[in-house]
Amino acid sequence: MNYNDDMTFDTISQEKFAFVQKEEKLHDQKLQTKPIGYVQDALMRFSKNRGSLICFGIIILLVLYAIFVPIFTQYGVDYKDSYYSYAVPRVGFLSKLGIWDGTQTREVNQQSYDYYLRIPGAIVKDYGEVEHSIAGRAQIWHKIKIDTYNKVGFEKKLLTEEEYQAALAYEKESGVQLFYPVLNEKLIKNPSYKGDQNAWFATDNKGRAVLDANNNVKNIYKKDASSPDGYAYFATKMNGSQYETRVLYKEWYKYENGHYASFIFGADPNGYDICSRLASGARLSLVLSFFVAAINLFFGIIIGALEGYYGGTFDLLMERFKEILYEIPFVVCMSLFQLYFASKVGAVITMLFAFCFFGWIATSSTVRAQFYRFKGQDYVMAARTLGAKDSRLIFKHVLPNSIGFIITTSVLTIPTVILSESILTYLGIVNLQSSTITSVGAMLKNGQPILATYPHCLFFPALFISILLVCFNEFGNGLRDAFNPSLRGADE
Repeated sequence: MNYNDDMTFDTISQEKFAFVQKEEKLHDQKLQTKPIGYVQDALMRFSKNRGSLICFGIIILLVLYAIFVPIFTQYGVDYKDSYYSYAVPRVGFLSKLGIWDGTQTREVNQQSYDYYLRIPGAIVKDYGEVEHSIAGRAQIWHKIKIDTYNKVGFEKKLLTEEEYQAALAYEKESGVQLFYPVLNEKLIKNPSYKGDQNAWFATDNKGRAVLDANNNVKNIYKKDASSPDGYAYFATKMNGSQYETRVLYKEWYKYENGHYASFIFGADPNGYDICSRLASGARLSLVLSFFVAAINLFFGIIIGALEGYYGGTFDLLMERFKEILYEIPFVVCMSLFQLYFASKVGAVITMLFAFCFFGWIATSSTVRAQFYRFKGQDYVMAARTLGAKDSRLIFKHVLPNSIGFIITTSVLTIPTVILSESILTYLGIVNLQSSTITSVGAMLKNGQPILATYPHCLFFPALFISILLVCFNEFGNGLRDAFNPSLRGADE
């Protein structure tokens, strides 16, 4: 029916009207969905924050790395091989592609170049000579790509009769040569190689190695007239119980361990595997930070809630006490704790105590401010009017509204502790470096002096702590937004 200005309700016939319901009773419809709780609502909002989710996933991967790598790696935390100090990262399947292959391009002087010529597989590629002017004098250097695992070369080994015979049997069975002629140390060696037992070879009048027709360095060996070829000693018996031998260390390492040396992240200046040591240091940092965050959260919530809810004299005294503690320099306090307590309870326990001694202050201040903000709200006054006790008002009505800020403060405590621990160990205030324990900061300290020549020693610890700190900060911000009740429904 079209609307007409002349038409009124009086002129419409009664037959055109009908009741919506006549005998039927109207009821509220049943809710088709389940009620959403506080935690579920927070998790739903957190799941929509892609950045925080990605960072949370990365944190999980880093935690799994810290937990499982020291367990399943072939190199333990205390494994050390000084022959492979500064070894460059190598991964088996990637090395076949020419990447992550344990090689390093360097420019070396003539003496070092001659030394590497004597070692099988040490020089992967020779780029030719490079001229440098040093102190106004032109010198010839060589640009080469070095295999940092093969450059170890030959080493002297003192073996018992049983060890020597077992190694000879391995040579015969595998067809791999372990023993090489022993160098004649009674002859006068090149003064340029003073102190290097592997430098016994013939040199010309300019101090350069003499090469034979096959471009091999002419070494000076101990002659043995009784040997079938009259060539050289492969082992010299000493004191009737030991054999002095000269082995190719690359093959000797495989003989002893069943595999060639290969460090995924390389080796540090002491010959430790960086991958397993970094995982162990990360585990120590994470465990320490989690304990600090939990303890500070516990005491911070209790003290801050009591301050903010009751106020008065207790609040005044606690605030003055916190101001006194806050004015004490943390580094000075940590140094004193390490000086007087580390020898008795250990460096880790001392650090835990020092972090907790100051750490609860920030959490309690956050909780106190939130309680002052919410304790005067209408819903709190209504609950108090209905007879709610103080404990119910604190934990049921005020604290849940502050949980977003509290969680953010607690989560951000973790990267703060990790960063502080790294700085303290980097500066040498705390010593966490030993054969069985280390930290990320200690690894950064060891890698800093050799950054220019062996950057991998510093790169991997720095990369780990950088990713961890960024992800924890983003993750904490996501939790703050998710657990803040005032933001409920704001993203709909």
